[in-house]
Amino acid sequence: MRETNFLIENNARHLWHPMAHPAEMQASPPRIINAGEGVEIVDIHGKKVLDAVGGLWNVNLGYSCEPVKEAIRRQLDELPYYSTFRGTTNSPLIELSYELSEWFREDGLTRSFFTSGGSDSVETCLRLARQYHKLNGQPERTKFVALKKGYHGTHFGGASVNGNANFRRNYEPLLPGVFHLPAPYTYRNPFDTTDGAIIAKAIARLFEDEIAFQGADTIAALIMEPVLGAGGVIVPHETFMPLMREICDRHGILLIADEVITAFGRTGAWTGSRLFGVKPDFMSTAKAITNGYYPFGAVMIADKVAQVFESNRTAAGSIGHGYTYSGHPVGAAAAVATLKETRKQNVAANAKARGEELIAGLEALKARHELIGDVRGKGLMCALELVSDREKKSGAAKDIVQKVQDVTYDAGVMVRTSGANVILSPPLIVTAEDVTRILTALDAGLSAARG
Repeated sequence: MRETNFLIENNARHLWHPMAHPAEMQASPPRIINAGEGVEIVDIHGKKVLDAVGGLWNVNLGYSCEPVKEAIRRQLDELPYYSTFRGTTNSPLIELSYELSEWFREDGLTRSFFTSGGSDSVETCLRLARQYHKLNGQPERTKFVALKKGYHGTHFGGASVNGNANFRRNYEPLLPGVFHLPAPYTYRNPFDTTDGAIIAKAIARLFEDEIAFQGADTIAALIMEPVLGAGGVIVPHETFMPLMREICDRHGILLIADEVITAFGRTGAWTGSRLFGVKPDFMSTAKAITNGYYPFGAVMIADKVAQVFESNRTAAGSIGHGYTYSGHPVGAAAAVATLKETRKQNVAANAKARGEELIAGLEALKARHELIGDVRGKGLMCALELVSDREKKSGAAKDIVQKVQDVTYDAGVMVRTSGANVILSPPLIVTAEDVTRILTALDAGLSAARG
């Protein structure tokens, strides 16, 4: 590794960062993270902070999960790579496919297709959904319905079903035949209510209306996050996802659950779909499947979908889709070890308990800081929405949000900001003491921003 001065001097000079303006990164270079241990990270200056971002929603088991690291080392020595296209596979992948079928059996998902990450997984869901309908003799079912504020990665298909202009505007025109419904957002919505059940019914009516307008026989799938993550941690009413599932069933529309964030315990349940008692037709996963230690993802496929593909004997059933790193043996080995540790540590139960403590603490901060307009969360995915005026719900200025983030970091905790939201997604192994550290540092950041 080059010396510190070299790294600082060349920071953001020769690379473009995702989700950032190149000129802004050059003017204000990003923090350089050099080490991680437990739930903490260490920057290039030696400052140690609690990582309340959890990498990027994915380091559920923290940075010191030795069984996963050891599985990666062993697999690198045994077989560092081989393709899974057509006539070859690898041993850890076969084991992983079995473990995932057991893990997601309660969700009705027993087949898997492997990818390099979340965006790949979403793209796979969209493509297989269209192919499913073609195999079923309904080739006109090509359209997709999604939610505003939803986030589904950055491939052209994923960007098209995304519900945030930040990920769309600069890349339009996108995939045709995509239609968006309002988000189940109690703090801001077009229905003039904060009642989540009323909002859920209103969106369901709009979905029915859109189906009637488009024609049910033209719609392939509805894609949604059980809890909307990057869009601001929007937690729907408990009736919302079941309502959408029922409408999909009635009209022959597939339901794609994007659980790149919510699978493997983050909401306090093992999947977001299970949290709401819904069985999707496809589920996109990635992130925590390897604890963030290796780029990897898996699409989980429902039995009814699998049956249509597996009973087909024509070229139409052949999957003309895949990635060089689909089913990478090192990633598969990492995932097998991660699943074992995830179950052993029962991180879903800890996420539920610590999440309740974190939400209660955030509500207490809201009572003290006028800057906080809304507190939202489920399990260990939480958000503060910052405002300049509570009554008008005017979003806080960019410099104010940045001030909160910077001072919170100085106080020993890394948080993530998105627009006017401060987003928290710490590792699922955090303790009650860690939650207190997060709240104390946030209190310092909010106080400093208030002036």
